[in-house]
Amino acid sequence: MRVRHFLQFKDFSLEELEYVFARTRWIKDKFKRYERYWPLEDRTLAMIFEKPSTRTRMSFEAGMHQLGGAAIYLFTRDSQLGRGEPVEDAGQVISRMCDVIMVRTFEQGIIERFAGASRVPVINGLTNEYHPCQILADVFTYIDHRGPIRGKTVAWIGDSNNVCNTWLQAAALFDFKLHISTPPGYEVENERMNRNSESFSDPMQAAKGADLVTTDVWTSMGFEAENEERRRDFQDWQVDAEMMRVAKKDALFMHCLPAHRGEEVAAEVIDGPQSVVWDEAENRLHTQKALLEFLVVGKK
Repeated sequence: MRVRHFLQFKDFSLEELEYVFARTRWIKDKFKRYERYWPLEDRTLAMIFEKPSTRTRMSFEAGMHQLGGAAIYLFTRDSQLGRGEPVEDAGQVISRMCDVIMVRTFEQGIIERFAGASRVPVINGLTNEYHPCQILADVFTYIDHRGPIRGKTVAWIGDSNNVCNTWLQAAALFDFKLHISTPPGYEVENERMNRNSESFSDPMQAAKGADLVTTDVWTSMGFEAENEERRRDFQDWQVDAEMMRVAKKDALFMHCLPAHRGEEVAAEVIDGPQSVVWDEAENRLHTQKALLEFLVVGKK
């Protein structure tokens, strides 16, 4: 079978994503009924972290164990990658010792080079440019709560970061509208915009009539030096109760977490009845299990 990677959301076709969602439902149901399902017995996942994470490590490590396999955690600072070993050399060696690899790093170019040298599937656990596993869980969560996302409106409020970039790819694939509102100076690059997306200078206009309102922290990992400046620039881009009121009455709220209450989101929103952030976080586990199954053993 041809080696497949999941480095950007658009690496999969709509048909393949819908298949992964169907498997997610089936695998999640088995998990909830405490029924053992081990399609990856005796298989190994290598997890390479240059950027630390709670949810990414937990969801991949627990998920691989629940599928009958094993997961090995590697932090680049404690490995030869942190001592200057070429990315291509690491890809060659590590891929000969395991069955699938997840990499969480800074530059997209790093994971592209690693995948180019790998003999097994490579998954993007996050880069500065994209976060496909997060949006896999987010789209699944919306569908699980509200049905098909096609033709709906998603409002992205805040920074034009890796999560926003991945929402743009999802909008094109699933054919929903993406309204984006960022502060001046933090706009999405023109080349990333598509026919399904629209920019708004006023975040309230972006959220108006939305089926889903979503956001992320104002200062992503790696930009901590800009924290105070960003807090000033983003102060009018908080998702609060007033913003949720202009969205549809049954609109959902999502956040990839961790969240800063009182900054990008008001406590009454993230802890309120429209928030599905805990389901969203849990679904990282279930969608990634389906992703691992698909990449390692193919369609069932």
